[in-house]
Amino acid sequence: MTDAILRQGEAEEAARAPASAARRIGWRVWLLRSLAVRRLIVLLALAAIWEIAARVQANPIMLPSFAETARAFIEASLHEGLVWSALGSIWVLLKGYLAAILIATVIVSLAVSNSFLRDTLQTLAAMLNPLPAIALLPLAMLWFGLGEKSLLFVLINAVVWPFALAALQGFESVPETHRLVGRNYGLSGMAYVRHILIPSALPSIISGLRIGWAFAWRTLIAAELVFGVSSSSGGLGWFIFKSRNELFTDRVFAGLAAVILIGLLVEAVIFRGLESATVRRWGVLK
Repeated sequence: MTDAILRQGEAEEAARAPASAARRIGWRVWLLRSLAVRRLIVLLALAAIWEIAARVQANPIMLPSFAETARAFIEASLHEGLVWSALGSIWVLLKGYLAAILIATVIVSLAVSNSFLRDTLQTLAAMLNPLPAIALLPLAMLWFGLGEKSLLFVLINAVVWPFALAALQGFESVPETHRLVGRNYGLSGMAYVRHILIPSALPSIISGLRIGWAFAWRTLIAAELVFGVSSSSGGLGWFIFKSRNELFTDRVFAGLAAVILIGLLVEAVIFRGLESATVRRWGVLK
């Protein structure tokens, strides 16, 4: 009887072992496939290379180490207004970005229903999209003065054209079957755009939103770096520019790190979240 119980226990343990091993392997595979984990590995590798290069060079004015930059980042966030500078830049960016998306949506909605307006949009985009938005800042300052309006002008120009082109391309690639469904339901005008074109073109629209965000973010930082034009408390670009003038290279890198971290957070939280909730959930993207 005792031998039978022991043999049964050994059999059960042997059956549990493969399952436990499979769970361990599955956990490792999940970690390797996780986007957050892969990005963390890349960031840690870059930090290690940065630390080694800084120690080899041994000149903190030219290249501070990663540890020095991390200390400067914490110190600037707590006592030197880095957080408020970042919030000031983001606030200006959001106003310009949302205004540009609204303008581009109206323009594209009109262009998809009229061939002349579509050709006009494509011509204007071909003219203005390759033009660096920062190049318009001197003209904006001449028209609107040294202030937030100048920044909003260049931000809107930086976002409108790439987003409009991406949205227009997405609308033009909508399958004819989807269009026929809309016509059968008697949809027209903005209702047709809202219920048929936008859901079908959503991958291109999200791509345009992502490109527009990147253009707007780098345009804003460049404008603050070159001209120091931002909100009353200054933005991230102005923080970097001021730190460079004072030869606080570790603070310069801290400001650049803030720019990069905000970009990574927006990409991971907002755009990846939007994709997961829509096109990935619907099976349009994998």
